[in-house]
Amino acid sequence: MGRIHHVNVVRLVGFCADGYIRALIYEFLPNGSLQNFLSSADRKNSFLGWDRLQDIALGVAKGIEYVHQGCDQRILHFDIKPHNVLLEEDFTPKVSDFGLAKLCSKDQSAISMTTARGTMG
Repeated sequence: MGRIHHVNVVRLVGFCADGYIRALIYEFLPNGSLQNFLSSADRKNSFLGWDRLQDIALGVAKGIEYVHQGCDQRILHFDIKPHNVLLEEDFTPKVSDFGLAKLCSKDQSAISMTTARGTMG
């Protein structure tokens, strides 16, 4: 993750290790997740507008395209959902949470999955 540099993928800035405890440190994104805006009780004041939502969807697609095609090794996310799309101050989206991701080589044209991955629903 430390070698991935794309405007629409969250940036790893460091890590900590203390015995068996490990932590990854990512850039801070002040607007939180897209989920916060989609599920807000105050929908009238939290609605982002169709143009901004379209820009967010396009940014997410660009981030996913980069990790699929633009990296030395392909990264398959397996858990794209509004909760895992973080928003910068200007609402630029960044794909986050690669905990279920799978690495595969660029020569592989098909990926075999033997178990389900991702979030149900």
